[in-house]
Amino acid sequence: TGASTSRYCKWLIINYFRYWFPFCPVLTMIKNYLKIAWRNLTRNRVYSFINISGLALGMAVVLLIGSWMRGELTYNKVNPLHDRVAAVMQHSTHGSNIQTWWSMPIPLGDYLRKQYASDFEKVALSSGGGGHILKLEGGQPLNSNGMYAEPALPEIFSLKMIAGSRSLDDPSSFLISRSLAKALFGDQPALNRSVKLDDKDVLKVTGVYEDLPSDVDFKETQFFCSWEFFIRSQSWVASNLTEWNANSFILFALMKPGVSMEQTSRKIAGALEGHDRKDHPKVFLHPMNNWHLYDEFKGGVNTGGAIRYVWLFGFIGVFILLLACINFMNLATARSERRAKEVGIRKAVGSLKGQLVSQFLGESIFMTALAMFLAVLLASVSLPWFSQLAGRDVVMPWSPAFVGAIVATTILVGLMAGSYPALYLSSFNAVKVLKGTLKA
Repeated sequence: TGASTSRYCKWLIINYFRYWFPFCPVLTMIKNYLKIAWRNLTRNRVYSFINISGLALGMAVVLLIGSWMRGELTYNKVNPLHDRVAAVMQHSTHGSNIQTWWSMPIPLGDYLRKQYASDFEKVALSSGGGGHILKLEGGQPLNSNGMYAEPALPEIFSLKMIAGSRSLDDPSSFLISRSLAKALFGDQPALNRSVKLDDKDVLKVTGVYEDLPSDVDFKETQFFCSWEFFIRSQSWVASNLTEWNANSFILFALMKPGVSMEQTSRKIAGALEGHDRKDHPKVFLHPMNNWHLYDEFKGGVNTGGAIRYVWLFGFIGVFILLLACINFMNLATARSERRAKEVGIRKAVGSLKGQLVSQFLGESIFMTALAMFLAVLLASVSLPWFSQLAGRDVVMPWSPAFVGAIVATTILVGLMAGSYPALYLSSFNAVKVLKGTLKA
């Protein structure tokens, strides 16, 4: 039966560890190595504290830098459509100077929709973010950041709706974030409530969305208004509906699945030519994945951006880890005279050099594991302060891959930090050690 099988398996496991575990050579050797390592740690507590805490501090810094780097490299990728989203931008030539702009004219939106319908799934114009004043009837004014947008933009940004719809088809529609809804209405429902915008127009809340995370562009945007309302309420916008020289708006695009962004970018390069433009504009697509790290252009060429700081801090992290490893080696080697007799006696009773190397490397990995445990605690405690310093939420990405990376790093650092002491200590001459003539 299942119960008897379970009891038998339990009995088998218990008796295996009770009777056979002590006679398994490899397991016994590992057990002895751990005992020796623990005794050396507890016997030399000051040395152990200095060595483990020094290594832990170095690894804690590396964990913080690594978590920040991961956040930078995955910026905007919380959007499930990030691989297909792009900003439509232009290179504008003025004499020998080439400038790169985010701002685009309104007519380009309809032109791309009609002429390149096979490439673009959605195209949306927006005003870009800006400060506005919101007010409830009888309430206090509230400063907030928002933008006017065509109906497709909430879908391109993948807004996660909490209540209502993310549609902006109705000119009076008003989408607000969870935090803005809380600030305006407290714990009361926000849907279908009226809000006065800039002390002029009254809009109706038709949807509440989850706040945009801190690792996306336009994260400060707390509300979206209808593009149609933008045209009706702002006369200068209405006058620019057919103006190809009015570069005052931001244009976003969502590519169709399987369409190459690079090929489409080459196809639309001349979309602004022939409209009384004397600056020889060249249109191109700037992928969402590059908005944050590759946002600098010089002479019409992308020259990078924040990516250089990511790699700089990566090199700093590696350098700090190497310093911690060298410090570990120095302290371990400086104690070589204390371990000389142990090496001499073990060699005298038949221990091979490979066994001694394995033992010292095992001790190093054991100490590194303790240091890594302490490093994770230090990094976790420091995360709130570090997030404030970084200007966004930095989190440790706890996942099987991250845990695997920690284990692999522990083993690698243990082997690297313990390699020289292990080879050095295991090379002692047993005769000289036992005669007391060895000078370490």
